[in-house]
Amino acid sequence: MEKLVIEGGKQLFGKVRVSGAKNAALPLIAASLLAPGVHVLHNVPDLRDTRTILRLLESLGLTWEREGDTLKIDGTGLQYSEASYDLVKTMRASVLVLGPLLARLGRAKVSLPGGCAIGARPINFHLMGFEQLGVTCDIKHGYVDARIDGRMQGSTLYFDIPSVTGTENLLMAAVLAKGTTIIKNAAKEPEIGNLIDMLIAMGADIEGRGSDRLSIHGVEQLTAAESRIIPDRIEAGTYAIAVAAAGGDAVVENCNPSHLPSLLDKLRLAGVGVDISEKSIRITSLENKNTIKPVDITTMPYPGYPTDLQAQFMALMSMSNGLSVINETIFENRFMHVAELQRMGASIKVDGRIAMVKGLGGDHLTGAQVMATDLRASSSLVIAGLAAKGRTDISRIYHLERGYEDMVGKLTGLGATVWKENE
Repeated sequence: MEKLVIEGGKQLFGKVRVSGAKNAALPLIAASLLAPGVHVLHNVPDLRDTRTILRLLESLGLTWEREGDTLKIDGTGLQYSEASYDLVKTMRASVLVLGPLLARLGRAKVSLPGGCAIGARPINFHLMGFEQLGVTCDIKHGYVDARIDGRMQGSTLYFDIPSVTGTENLLMAAVLAKGTTIIKNAAKEPEIGNLIDMLIAMGADIEGRGSDRLSIHGVEQLTAAESRIIPDRIEAGTYAIAVAAAGGDAVVENCNPSHLPSLLDKLRLAGVGVDISEKSIRITSLENKNTIKPVDITTMPYPGYPTDLQAQFMALMSMSNGLSVINETIFENRFMHVAELQRMGASIKVDGRIAMVKGLGGDHLTGAQVMATDLRASSSLVIAGLAAKGRTDISRIYHLERGYEDMVGKLTGLGATVWKENE
């Protein structure tokens, strides 16, 4: 097993290019199950999670080939409807095959999903929605066994809480249902807009893109399409925070700043220089590394502050000069990185879903041996390690590799001293 090693204390300069969004690539790859023919996806990141879902599609009878960041998936050979535990256990997004399999085959048996241990993240929203479309859903022996005779029937669905994967799954199911399906209080993340664009290119009839009310008018069949994955806003935000924490002057390229409104506002409030163009963000933190201002955040559904950037911002706030309060409203167990940041000298107290971060200035963090507990927690430890004095060893970096493509190469390109070692 490999670990990541960082010699901290170096400022970051230059340019870093953002890859395609993991959280957009996974549902678009799953959508290739909806129609026969060759689907072409561009700007696809090469990650543990994308490789996992491609293996899952192979197990269902599909074939694929990759050239650079372009992926060609042939949906013609779909013949199986069961996604086994061995493939689903490492990635919660595997549940996204439920909707397409039901729409095309009328049957799906999918293991209950795994992934990061950051909270319950139940799929009850998915199952309730499928049942309202006429699907019979049973949970047996750790599997969701869902089936329907004929096509699903359009209905009006309502989420008590906006669910990203729930919205995506039901979108993919409803595009081939009879009649009209309306999803109320739908999630509005940019990744959902990316999926809607692909579905429309395949022949789907969907209204309400970018809003919390989606109307899906079912069609008889879809065809293969060509689509492009949007830039990864969480990766872009992670590198922006990393430059703010380590100090320096760097440009985050190939991103969409309009997808990060709340983060960029918070960085400005913290005293970090932020300049944006259409496809890039310049972060300047030369003189103010030791004068980071404390800023409170509350995680919320898009366009609020993203929970996937909470851990990274906490690492930055541990270097501020004052008290900041972080309120995690999305996942109940997403402070597992706190203990590891404390090992590096951070002063953080947790009370339920609220973390109080007492910033001690920019030079108090020190390198340590720490352990990644989930995908975004691992990136917060990288940020802390870049800013800290001395050497930081981060174990269990397979979490990191689920969502960040070539992080070592990208950080090295900014002047960081970082490498992998066998533990």
